[in-house]
Amino acid sequence: MEPTPGNIVGIVPLGIRRVRLRFAAVMAGGRYFDAIWSAVPEGAQPEDFAARRGFLLRHVAAGERVLDLGCGTGEFTAAQAQAGAQPVGVDISQEALRRARERHPDLDLRLAPATGPLPLDDAEMDAVWAGDVIEHVLDTGVWLSEVRRVLRPGGRLLLTTPYHGRLATILMGVRPGAFEAHFDPRSDHLRFYTAASLRELLLDFHFEDVTIRPAGGWPGLRRSLRAVARRGRW
Repeated sequence: MEPTPGNIVGIVPLGIRRVRLRFAAVMAGGRYFDAIWSAVPEGAQPEDFAARRGFLLRHVAAGERVLDLGCGTGEFTAAQAQAGAQPVGVDISQEALRRARERHPDLDLRLAPATGPLPLDDAEMDAVWAGDVIEHVLDTGVWLSEVRRVLRPGGRLLLTTPYHGRLATILMGVRPGAFEAHFDPRSDHLRFYTAASLRELLLDFHFEDVTIRPAGGWPGLRRSLRAVARRGRW
């Protein structure tokens, strides 16, 4: 079998393992997500766009600097600008940004490296919006560290991610093929969060006043988690 980062990491020390995982991210990185975006029809709208836009705009004030992290084709960035905020859209996919610039030529849209620092200064942002992004992130620790770095002390992280409750998981287990389809190893979803695991993660990175609520669908079978957290003073 030809060596790949995926089949080497189990037999190497942790430090080398991390290097090789990051090497894999660099090699796949934007090209991987460019391929995903190339399969998305032109003009497609984000899932549950109206509901997620409403959640976002309830937590963003006119005049605030807001990072749209993983901005895709810029619909949420544009919504913030229309509401009077000062958004910056950042993505690692050149294809997504190409589409965003065609649709919204007046927005501040920037390409970020697959790994490494975001193209922003320390404490530059009043808020960070990450709509259905965290589940795609390979190195969650580095990603959240960068979110903290660009947020001012007391600034807010607003995010959504797919819901994974106990009842939903149980029902997946009893419907033939449902579990395998949801956790398809070919999917671009790398992480799967419950409200408890997401809360613990944010607290570990010194976010405070963490509020997480399920949204969409029936109780126990929600579609999304919506989180608001404040960056601690240190």
